Amino acid sequence: MTGKAYLVGGGPGRADLITVRGLNLLRRAEVVLYDRLIAQELLQEVPPEAELIFVGKGPDRHMMTQTQINQLLVERVKAGKQVVRLKGGDPFVFGRGGEEVLALAEAGLCFEIVPGVSSVLAAPAYAGIPVTHRGLVTSFAVVTGHEDPTKPESATDWAALARIPTLILLMAVKHIADICAELIRAGRAADTPAAIISWATTDYQRVLRTTLTALPEAIASHKLPTPAVIVIGEVALLADQLAWFQPDGDASGFAPIEE
Repeated sequence: MTGKAYLVGGGPGRADLITVRGLNLLRRAEVVLYDRLIAQELLQEVPPEAELIFVGKGPDRHMMTQTQINQLLVERVKAGKQVVRLKGGDPFVFGRGGEEVLALAEAGLCFEIVPGVSSVLAAPAYAGIPVTHRGLVTSFAVVTGHEDPTKPESATDWAALARIPTLILLMAVKHIADICAELIRAGRAADTPAAIISWATTDYQRVLRTTLTALPEAIASHKLPTPAVIVIGEVALLADQLAWFQPDGDASGFAPIEE
């Protein structure tokens, strides 16, 4: 049988937000390479005889390098296996899915991309924040905060981003003080509404609403755990009216915490 790799987006953290296509592929997989932040319940859908390989990456701690993950994918597909690469969110949104597909393509192997529900949209939605809203916001931008905005070789144009109505930041907690300072320096109002959504869509979700200038201190004082998605813009105010999701874990995460 010809091997094939399926890059499957596992969704933003809640198990039942995976796509039907992704779930069906998991149930037929012979090998599953999975990330740290996927819903663990999804692994129960994998056939018991399948090979499960954890390749997750945490802050400053990687089980495997990206090169090793790429090589593992290529090896298993070359061996004729049906391989699911289960990634958090969507494979092509800050997930290095492009690098993995390039490795497969360069090896002349078959692959398929199965899009997933990204936390970019799911986290604000579960906090009652529409990223666009008629009469208020007509555009939004998504940016990684993993890059230090103060370093001279930064590839992120924070001055340009400061002019976009809604900003959605992923992996930004570590550098949030510098990011906020850069945005304010570029002209973004210090009192711009902001929200941080911790462990979005899960039973541990918590939402904190504050302002751009108060965001770093709010995150530090409330000790919200990562992963977290940060929304900056007027739409963050709508969380006060539209919060709908009540986690089964910590009930304090239901209503936005006003800072």
